[in-house]
Amino acid sequence: MGELASQKHVQFIVSVEKKKDSFESVVMEHIKMNGAYWGLTALDLLGKLHAVDVEEVVSWVLQCQHDSGGFGGNIGHDPHVLHTLSAVQVLALFDKLDVLDIEKVASYVARLQNEDGSFSGDMWGEIDTRFSYIAISCLSLLHRLDKINVEKAVNYILSCKNHDGGFGCTPGAESHAGQIFCCVGALALTGSLHHIDKDLLGWWLCERQDNKTGGLNGRPEKLPDVCYSWWALSSLIMIDRVHWINKDKLIKFILDCQDIENGGISDRPDDAVDVYHTYFGVAGLSLLEYPGLKAIDPAYALPVDVVNRIILGR
Repeated sequence: MGELASQKHVQFIVSVEKKKDSFESVVMEHIKMNGAYWGLTALDLLGKLHAVDVEEVVSWVLQCQHDSGGFGGNIGHDPHVLHTLSAVQVLALFDKLDVLDIEKVASYVARLQNEDGSFSGDMWGEIDTRFSYIAISCLSLLHRLDKINVEKAVNYILSCKNHDGGFGCTPGAESHAGQIFCCVGALALTGSLHHIDKDLLGWWLCERQDNKTGGLNGRPEKLPDVCYSWWALSSLIMIDRVHWINKDKLIKFILDCQDIENGGISDRPDDAVDVYHTYFGVAGLSLLEYPGLKAIDPAYALPVDVVNRIILGR
């Protein structure tokens, strides 16, 4: 089994921000806030968060905030709950949540809850269980879960549960590993995991492992993808069924997706690398307790020491 090219990955992540005119930079311009969360969290897990200028990052994050309290994906872009969580997560990494007007941010998120307990992503009203997780995670990090109706939020998520034990984006939608993480994560953060049939869901999730490559996919008959080393694996950990997969084969799959020469991790071996898959590859290895990486919390998707500092005050 190969080794994680940690230093190369650090160099790759840092270089992405500097290549302003690169293809990756241009196509990610509207979701730069999410890209910042992916890259910076990966750096922290690798023990290299100091490789960036803290004040520069914090200043940019604050420039993405709107009068509503929400954050856009970049300066001048419309606010969305997705970018708002990423902004809070980035500030949490640097222990800079005190720069926020927390009530203002929490009120923006809380206003997106609908009567049935679901959450819209922004003012345009799209509903998705991703947004339920995002809102709950964001408010939990801000210690403001009391600003929403948690019972209704939980009941809406449970209405998206399927006969196979998984969850979809809305009631009746197919089970998908990404949505399952969102729903399981939201239930974990609200102390509601007892509503899940852990054996049934665990079976569905462990069936996502490809016997040949060891990688995980997001739903039946799809190719394995490094990002599901996070989405599926974190859910298995939260429901105590991670021992149902072959961890060594999954580690090998992630390591096989590295660009050893230039850094970065791709979705599958020999594909082009990007920050998204680099983060989820490193995060997956962290969940698998790969040596040399900081531990990551499977529900908050932040390093355990960051979560302990914010949630537990340690």
